[in-house]
Amino acid sequence: MPQLEERVDRLEQALQSFITSVGIEFNKLYNSQMRTEAEMRAFKDEMKVFRDEMRVSREESERDRKALHEEMTAFKDEMKVFKDEMKAFKDESRQVNREMNMQWGAMAKKMGTMTEDLAAPGIPRIVREEFGIELESFGIRQKRRLPDGRTKEYDAVGAAGGLVFVNSTKSTLEALYVNDFIEDILVFRDFFPEYRDKKLIGILATLRVEENVLRHAEKQGFLVLAVGDQLLEVKNTKGFKPKEW
Repeated sequence: MPQLEERVDRLEQALQSFITSVGIEFNKLYNSQMRTEAEMRAFKDEMKVFRDEMRVSREESERDRKALHEEMTAFKDEMKVFKDEMKAFKDESRQVNREMNMQWGAMAKKMGTMTEDLAAPGIPRIVREEFGIELESFGIRQKRRLPDGRTKEYDAVGAAGGLVFVNSTKSTLEALYVNDFIEDILVFRDFFPEYRDKKLIGILATLRVEENVLRHAEKQGFLVLAVGDQLLEVKNTKGFKPKEW
């Protein structure tokens, strides 16, 4: 009997030890499961926060995209208006430039003929005072064309007796113009053959003339007229006799 009791005691101790060991392991498993569940809940919460943040971020991105699109659309519209305004400005500028060029051209042409218009009325008086004769014919801007196509225009041409007076008028007389006038005198009879039997007197008229140019013109035999005490007066040296070509 004592042996049986001893065996029963050992069995109870072994069972108690087993139950204790199982309980410890169960507690460990339970605690681990609780931790896992807590971590899962925390992970789910974090995922929810993340999804909310992502949703907010997408919404903000969409708003930003729409705002950017609206700004770009407004900018494009402004650029189109600006381009249209620039095109209109350029068109208007070109038109203004054309009109200004036309006005300048007309003014330049008028200035070119103004000196002639001022000088021409004084030439008959100069001829009368210097040569003691009255012009029988007088015309301004006399232009001729030859059969070979050559053309020539003289600012003023007047005739009296055996003389024909040929005039070239410049706003400011220069040596180059004096030289050109020599060529004009030499071909005058080709264009005006009706004066072939008359002697030519060359008259240079101007608003102002430098002394050196005046002397050069005198050497070529030209009568030089310019503005002085009168609207037009002879500027040649006293006693000067013009060349008869």
